[in-house]
Amino acid sequence: MRNSPASSTRLINFLGSMNLAISLLVVVAVASIIGTVLQQNQPYTDYQIKFGPFWFDLFRSLALYDVYSALWFLAILAFLVISIATCVGRNTPGVLRELRHFRENVQEKSLRAMKHQSTLSTAQNHEQAQALATRILHGQGFKTRQKIDGNHTVVAGMKGGMNHWGYWLTHVGMIVIFLGGLMDSRLPLMIAEWQGNLKPETRNIPAGEVPAISQLPTSSFSFRGSVDIPEGSRANILFQPMRDGYLVQHLPFEVEVKEFRVEHYSTGMPKSFESDLVIHDKDLAKPLETTISVNHPLIYKGVAIYQANFGDGGSEVKLRLRPFSTRYAPQDLDGKIFGDYKLTSSDQQYTLELKDFRLFNINDMEGEDGKVKKKNVGPSITFKLRDATGQAMEYQNYMNPLSIKGQIYYISGVRASPNEPFRYLHIPVDPKGGMERFMKFLANMQNPEMVKQAAIETTRSSMQQTKLQNPEIENQVIESMVRLTEQFSSKGSEGIMQEIAARFPEDKRENAAEAFMKVLNASLRGVYAETLKQEGGSGEPNDADWLFFDDSILAVDKIAAYGSPWLVQLSSFKQIEASGLQITRSPGKDVVYFGSAMLVLGVFLLFYVSHRRIWVWIKPNGDHQSDIVVAGSSNRNQPEFERYFNHLQGIFQQAMAHEVKHVSSTTND
Repeated sequence: MRNSPASSTRLINFLGSMNLAISLLVVVAVASIIGTVLQQNQPYTDYQIKFGPFWFDLFRSLALYDVYSALWFLAILAFLVISIATCVGRNTPGVLRELRHFRENVQEKSLRAMKHQSTLSTAQNHEQAQALATRILHGQGFKTRQKIDGNHTVVAGMKGGMNHWGYWLTHVGMIVIFLGGLMDSRLPLMIAEWQGNLKPETRNIPAGEVPAISQLPTSSFSFRGSVDIPEGSRANILFQPMRDGYLVQHLPFEVEVKEFRVEHYSTGMPKSFESDLVIHDKDLAKPLETTISVNHPLIYKGVAIYQANFGDGGSEVKLRLRPFSTRYAPQDLDGKIFGDYKLTSSDQQYTLELKDFRLFNINDMEGEDGKVKKKNVGPSITFKLRDATGQAMEYQNYMNPLSIKGQIYYISGVRASPNEPFRYLHIPVDPKGGMERFMKFLANMQNPEMVKQAAIETTRSSMQQTKLQNPEIENQVIESMVRLTEQFSSKGSEGIMQEIAARFPEDKRENAAEAFMKVLNASLRGVYAETLKQEGGSGEPNDADWLFFDDSILAVDKIAAYGSPWLVQLSSFKQIEASGLQITRSPGKDVVYFGSAMLVLGVFLLFYVSHRRIWVWIKPNGDHQSDIVVAGSSNRNQPEFERYFNHLQGIFQQAMAHEVKHVSSTTND
């Protein structure tokens, strides 16, 4: 009865098994796909917005936001390295034996049983046949060994032994790649965090206020992070994201962005961008000046500085705040992007948070022909307006008016959260190219005296046309006009519909809404006509004036949901750009490159080099003649080897043609 293998043997067999290695490789491949498709190391708020609370929590529990530093991923890599190393350790002795042994002890019976074999009879004696076989095999690139055993001689040839080295290079190359990746991983940071010596910072605070437990020294073995440096500024730190926070990594030198340049296509899309850098280091006799661009980094002291992106570096902007309500006053503000500014009004305080400035905006615009084309619509500013309770709305306002289907508007986008699309407010442009007429019209709607006067004139004119003289009805109509105009200018049509729903049963609401809108329209037209008179207009409004009126009514209707008492208009700017740099120290990179070269070479040897063996069995046949058996085998690509063996057989036949008495060849199936 056979003894069962020891536990250590079973463990080695398990770790070195092909099934385990393939299973682990599949898991690593799937994890790598996830890490490629799902952008890694982004702020957790971005993931929450994108996936929602349920999927966000699930993905976070699986550590999918930082796959390559997840414990399960590192554990799989460790098992995979152990598995491959065990497999190499088990099979290397066999590979070495295979390369050393020519198998010259083969028997004639075994050769004749091979699939590829030929039998020849020659007039050459034993020694001559042996020398001829050796010479032919050497000419074909085979290494040979001879063995004389009694009445026969075996010439064993072998070539393509590098095929077995392909197995070794492939497996060892994978181990080297994994070890190189481990050198650049965050494992040291994770260990330091477990030990309590490191803690990611989650607050949005200046780098100088980050506590020491969240900072990394210049001597860090490896790091990868990013920093935005405005033109004319310098930095000696970078921010390294880690889960829902970040670490401040100190650099062994200072990086100054002397100048940033960007080229654009005719559409306004970025074509290329580059930065003129100055490296300040105490080890340098003078600062190092160089230019980097995309895919052309600077490598200094083992640290690579890549041109990753660009953004705003604190552009200076002049803003004009135009109020939507007479309760607020217009304001002029000089600010900088990323600055926060307090805005005061008659009854509430707001904070204006400037977030971004863009010189170019490529939007899909519909022309008069109805076709949508990409167009550069010019500069824009993005900001948040936060009220005293902390609630904020985000806005994106364009500096220049835009043409939409032949009409020109000032555009302002608004949304309550980043996961919502922008809703746009369209303010029509008056004949002078501004928005003064609209603002004057809106202010007149909120002027009770003017609204009442316009309502009186409109009502009396209508009653005279209908020959209706009733002071009581006249007063009711005037009061309705004033009230509806005030509600519309403050709450929009939604406010009027709410009043109708509160005052009328459901079966009468449609008729009431129609009557209310007729009264409101008459009042608004009267106010608008008075606004035109204030501009110095005379005579009846033309079609263009009434088209402006219609656009203005639509805009006023949306102001109630706009969320801001002002329209923040960008009047001028001084752009300051920032260069987005990715800075890395990756000592494992060269190790990974070396392992990749091993892997490629190993795969080449495995697939394109065949390990071939040829045996020539020679036996004297009396009268100075010899019988020869030529046989061969290959470990791969059997159809190609069959063609080669037939060619080799022909070489033997030609070499002995003038002396061959009888030749026979067979191919066993």
